[in-house]
Amino acid sequence: MELILTAVLAALAAGAITGGLIFYLRESLATKTRKASFEAAEQQIRRAQSRSREILLEAKEEALQAKTSSESELKRQRRELKRLQSRLDAREEKLDRRAGSIETKEAEIHSLSDSVENERKELAHLQSQEMERLEAISKLSVADARQLLMERAEEDIRFDLARRYQDVEAEVSGQADERAREIVAGAIQRLASDVVAEATINSIPLPNDEMKGRLIGREGRNIRAIEAATGVDLIIDDVPEAVTISCFDPIRRQVARIALEQLIRDGRIHPARVEETVGKARREVDETIRKAGQQALFDANVRGLNSELIKLMGRLKYRYSYGENVLQHSVEVSILAALIAAEIGADVQLCKMAGFLHDIGKALTHEVEGPHAEIGADVVAKYNVGKDIQVPIREHHDREMTTVASFVVAAADAISAARPGARHDTVENYMQRLDALEEVARGFQGVERCFAIQAGREMRVMVSPEQIDDAQAAVLAKDIVERIEDTLAYPGQIKVVVIRESRAVQVAR
Repeated sequence: MELILTAVLAALAAGAITGGLIFYLRESLATKTRKASFEAAEQQIRRAQSRSREILLEAKEEALQAKTSSESELKRQRRELKRLQSRLDAREEKLDRRAGSIETKEAEIHSLSDSVENERKELAHLQSQEMERLEAISKLSVADARQLLMERAEEDIRFDLARRYQDVEAEVSGQADERAREIVAGAIQRLASDVVAEATINSIPLPNDEMKGRLIGREGRNIRAIEAATGVDLIIDDVPEAVTISCFDPIRRQVARIALEQLIRDGRIHPARVEETVGKARREVDETIRKAGQQALFDANVRGLNSELIKLMGRLKYRYSYGENVLQHSVEVSILAALIAAEIGADVQLCKMAGFLHDIGKALTHEVEGPHAEIGADVVAKYNVGKDIQVPIREHHDREMTTVASFVVAAADAISAARPGARHDTVENYMQRLDALEEVARGFQGVERCFAIQAGREMRVMVSPEQIDDAQAAVLAKDIVERIEDTLAYPGQIKVVVIRESRAVQVAR
């Protein structure tokens, strides 16, 4: 029992000793750890304090540098301001001196102005006295004397100018007429062409009157089909064994003529057959047009034309102007223009080409509105023909021309149209057209007189200035043109010129 107790006590004592040792070791370790922590913290604090002192020193240095820089900049600006102030002061002083000088000069100018005005009044007074003396001596007023001098001067000048103009005109006219006769006569003699005898066909003969009924068809279906396919009007009247084709477009009229002749020969007339026949006729006419254009190109000896322009020229085979075939006329103008150009030393190829194409616009006058000269110039421009050729085409009917080629083409055009047999027209018909043209213009209020000139290509209308003002004159010209287009049939184009003239007349008694 005592042994057990002793052992227990010994164990307890050993445990107490062990626990105390452990406690002591833990306290010792904790003390060392705290001490190390304190030392590390103190070290960090010392480093932070050292860094803060460094930053403070750097900040002070930077602040000092900034202060130094600012002070130097401020000093520089102060010096600049002082310099500018001194310049301003100098300018102000200079301006003050100038202002004083200007005031002095103004005073001098006012003084001179007053003296000049006084001298002017005195001069005017002297002139008045002189004029009065002159009027008393000459017994004429100033206005009368001035008018008399002007009239005498004008009379002398007009006499001298008229005499010189007459002398020069007589000399130049004689030379020009002689040379022009030589050129034109030579050109006409060198051109030998057949007289135009072909006329536009408007009537188709029929084998019998029964064919009229077949052309009309049941309830008019055949004639409607023909008119719709060809674009022409068929006139079937009381004329025995004949039918008339009516259309402004010569190409359509030719297609209709060929198609009708084929239908009449075949005898089978119905809408389907009409369309087939018209198609064949149109292809035949197109081929004829192409060949005619190519042949005309060879006849005129013109090269380098676009194929489309050749086709357009071929269309002129079916176009007539006063009975003259326009395609043959174009070939003649081309040849004549080349001959005249060779005589006067102009560009032969240019005049030949322009003469050949001068009426190409007539191939499209039924499709495009406007004068054929303008249409033709626009067409050749579309196919890249040179401007030197476009200008003669555009100007060959103008009163004012800008190039030598324009004059040559216009002259060749007039020669071709005026040669014997070229145009099937009588003097009576020509005069009737001119009278009808003038009658249209006389039908408008305010028209005093009117004249058809330039072979009916131009109308001069004189209006009363009391009834027609400038704005109304423009409207009147437009109205006359519209009336002419609606009521008259004419070739080419007609230029209407409205003239409004105001006169001031006084009679000296």
